[in-house]
Amino acid sequence: MSKSTKNTATVTRTVAYDVAEQLRTPEEMAAYLDAWLTEAPDDVAGIARALGDIARAKGMTQVAKEAGLSRESLYKALSENGNPSFATILKVTKALGMRLHAGAA
Repeated sequence: MSKSTKNTATVTRTVAYDVAEQLRTPEEMAAYLDAWLTEAPDDVAGIARALGDIARAKGMTQVAKEAGLSRESLYKALSENGNPSFATILKVTKALGMRLHAGAA
């Protein structure tokens, strides 16, 4: 007699990773933005998304209010397809409690 074997499939479940959940302190937020500025200084969209990640970690509504922008326009500006003006970048970094620094290349 043969024994029947039962085939069981293993189901792998994935969860979307959200870096904003990992950015807990101002130092972590600043290090994250600094890494983008250092490692990908020409990736304007990536840097804008990084600011968006930090804004979501801090609270998009609060950041928008402190930057003098609507929440919707802030989401749009810092989205994957956003194209924020430099003025918006400066307002957001100030609202996040950060400063941009320059150094010799």
